[in-house]
Amino acid sequence: MIMSKQLEEIKKALRKKSNKKVKISCQKFVPTSQKVYGVRVPELNKLAARYKSAGFELVEELWNSGAFEEKLLASKILGKICKKDPERTLKIIEKFSKGISDWAVCDTLATQGIREIAGLKQEEILETSKKLIRSKNPWERRFAIVLLINLAKDRNLKKELNGIMEYVKNDNEHYVKKAVEWLKRKLK
Repeated sequence: MIMSKQLEEIKKALRKKSNKKVKISCQKFVPTSQKVYGVRVPELNKLAARYKSAGFELVEELWNSGAFEEKLLASKILGKICKKDPERTLKIIEKFSKGISDWAVCDTLATQGIREIAGLKQEEILETSKKLIRSKNPWERRFAIVLLINLAKDRNLKKELNGIMEYVKNDNEHYVKKAVEWLKRKLK
């Protein structure tokens, strides 16, 4: 597969900004992450701002490239462009949910990736959550719960959000339990 010029530039920037201490820290706090460069979040935020005009194609290319920071960056850029095509954004996040392997990417995609369209696409987000909450994949179940964080401020949805959480109230997966507790706190 041919790499775009933007992806080449980003990979070069990630290698340049990588830091061994950050990499070790990341591997400690996000133990299930895959390939890690070791780049601080403020640097990723700068890259997201710089490449936000590249669009959905770069988002998908970054995600498919597969490194931890590349997936975080894809999620952050998606959040900056999601208003341009909310329907495409929702399709992308559902597709990406199958490739999540850690809590940090999960949470960034589920919150920052769609925050700007959460109010506009409430029903679709609820449907996506209801679908993914039944997955055998624990990261998809966590993603389903974290998606709901975007809707927790709407008191009219409290009963529905609690109902969705019922599917995982006895889940044995650590990261799913943590997401449920997070949503419960947001609903208080």
